Parts: sequence; structure tokens; C-alpha cells
Amino acid sequence: MAYNKMETRMITIKEENIEEDSIESLLQEAGEILKRGGLVAFPTETVYGLGGNALNRDSSRKIYAAKGRPSDNPLIVHICKWEDIYQIVEQVSEDAEKIAGAFWPGPLTMILPKSQMVPYETTGGLDTVAVRMPSHKVAQKLIAYAGGFVAAPSANISGKPSPTQAKYVAEDMDGRIDMIIDGGEVGIGLESTIIDLTVSPPQILRPGFITQKMLSEVLGEVETDVTILRADSGQVPKAPGMKYRHYAPKGELTIVKGPREVVVEYINSEAKKADLAGEKTGVIGTQEMLINYRAQVVKSVGSREDELSIGKHLYTILREFDDENVTKIYSEAFDTQGYGQAIMNRLLKAAGHNVVDLTI
Repeated sequence: MAYNKMETRMITIKEENIEEDSIESLLQEAGEILKRGGLVAFPTETVYGLGGNALNRDSSRKIYAAKGRPSDNPLIVHICKWEDIYQIVEQVSEDAEKIAGAFWPGPLTMILPKSQMVPYETTGGLDTVAVRMPSHKVAQKLIAYAGGFVAAPSANISGKPSPTQAKYVAEDMDGRIDMIIDGGEVGIGLESTIIDLTVSPPQILRPGFITQKMLSEVLGEVETDVTILRADSGQVPKAPGMKYRHYAPKGELTIVKGPREVVVEYINSEAKKADLAGEKTGVIGTQEMLINYRAQVVKSVGSREDELSIGKHLYTILREFDDENVTKIYSEAFDTQGYGQAIMNRLLKAAGHNVVDLTI
């Protein structure tokens, strides 16, 4: 399905104003758009989502068309009440109840057997459904006004960095969707953790804010899919982001791994060569190392002492490089334990697994 050019309305709704009567009426209006089969982009605590009616196969088709997204890439169904999960899931396991009790509402998506209520257009043709309950108050109220079930991948053209600000949603989606809700900059900046509860032991398919350690403390043994930190095997994707290149800037991104001094020397040398060849060069560095880099555009992604700041700023920096027409980008590598695993997963996808390893 090709998208039809339309007028996209932008409205502003901040969490702190959520109880105002005028805000309620705007959210009701947005909910009605979703009920009618339209598309609305909205803020969550992770990234901006592109919402459609999860139970309407045509709405899901519209989401794929607006994003230019492959139709075998599953969508996440967002709910706002725990009891609603029983309508869209065939069997809610004890593990699902445990981790919902620990982490919902929040940045965690569970994969469970779908009920007949959920169309295959929403699940990418699979018999499983990905379900999440966001904690963002604007998202929660919108879902309620929309009827309780909103399919929502990130609100960007497929393959580009996910938007953490409404201006980047508009950059990609203006003319493609009915409405954008500007809720300001999001809090986390990376997509939700996805855990598959249809296998034993449960398996993380996409790392995020909720780490393997946190999940293991609730469930016991939890595995991580082997493709998370390497080029995947081309399997049918069980969750968003597994099969296709994602999060990519327009410029060519290279990740450089190794001792800090060696990394700096390599990046500066390569940036100089690229400059002389007429490229516009950029560096993604940590605050501790920023002063050492020599490139046309050098940006701090945050401190190594604060991985949450790195996760929050990563996509924004990738978008800024696009804004500044940077054609060659070099990035430091990050720890692959805990939340660092989520950061490296997104960076590796953005770089198409283009890594220079100087530790060898």
C-alpha cells in the first residue's frame, strides 16, 4: 500500500499539562483519528511512536506504507490497562505476569501467542504478538481514547534513526500521517527491551533500558539472542529491528573499537584523509575524550560514567549529523554489558556492522 499525501496537523501536549480540559479534548480528537483508521505520532518514554489501530488491518498497512517498512517486520501493540492483554493474547503466562508486575508500565515489550483478535498485518504474519504498556502519560491517555490497542513502531522512515523530538517526526512524516503530538524530548531515547516469552528460557530479542540482569532477577534464567551484537542471519524477524538495517544516518558510519589512545589516533588519521578527499567528517565521542578529536564536526554523546545520557542522546546526534550533511562519521565503541549492550546494538545497526577492531 502506498501512502497518500495529506495535511499533517501538529499539536503540543506536555505530560505536566495532561489534566487540563483543553488537553483532554485534543487527546480525544487524536483518539478518534486512530479509531477511524488514521495515523497519529505520539511521545512515549522511549522514542516517538507512529500509532494506528492495532486491530484494524488497514491501519497496520498504512503504518507500513508511511514508514516504507517491510511488512514482515512486526509492530508492537501498546495497551494502557493490564486486563486488556487478555483480549489480544491467547495465553498469558506466569512469566508475563511477573515481569509486568515488575516493569509495567515501562520500556519493556513482551512477545506472546496472539489471539484471533489481532490481524496478521499487525504481527508481520506471525502467530505471536508484541505487547507493551508505556509509562508516558500522553501515550497512556491517547491509547485509552483510541480504544485501548494502538500499534506503534517508531515514527520515522524505515531505516533512519528513531525520533526523540517531534521535529524529527515531522521531518519524516509530514504529509504521510494525520497528526503529530509534540510532547517535547523523550526521556530514555532508545526503544524498549523486547523479550520473547514463547520460548524457554525467555530470550531477549532487542536490548534496552530493562537489562538482562534486571529480567533475570525476576524470571531466573534469561538468554540473549545471538544476533543482537553481530550481523543477523536473515531469519524471519520475531521482533522489530532484528532483520533490517535500522537507525542509520545518511553518512557512512564506522565504529572504532580498541584502547582509547589508539582509537583517537585512528579516527583522527581517517578523518584527515576523508577531509582531503572532500568529505564532511564527524565524530561521536564521549565527554572524556572529546578534546582529542580532530574532525569538522565533533559531538559529545555523553559521559562513560552515565550510560543513560549516552542512550538518550545517540539518535539525536545521528539526526544532527544528517542536518549538517556529514558524509563520514566515526564513533567510539561502548561496553556491551548492561545498558551498554543496547547502545552498541543500535550503533552496530546504524553502522551496518561496519567496525574497525584495533584490539587485535
